Amino acid sequence: MPIYEYECDSCGHRLEAIQKMSDEPLTECPECKQTSLRKLISAAGFRLKGSGWYETDFKKGKSSSEKSAGGGHSCASGGCGCAATGS
Repeated sequence: MPIYEYECDSCGHRLEAIQKMSDEPLTECPECKQTSLRKLISAAGFRLKGSGWYETDFKKGKSSSEKSAGGGHSCASGGCGCAATGS
């Protein structure tokens, strides 16, 4: 969800609010209770929430069938010079 920044024209109070893009802009200042809040133009900010947003979420270990088929090594033949041929 985007993080919007607001400033009150009456008292100068600044705040950030996490809102849906479809939400109406805030109008009432939480400090002075006047309806003089205005949305500021600032760098876009948003929060990535849920799974799949971190590099480690995409790094899954090999399944047991892949490990047994390849002998636990990526080349499985020793062609890379690692002597994984098992002889």
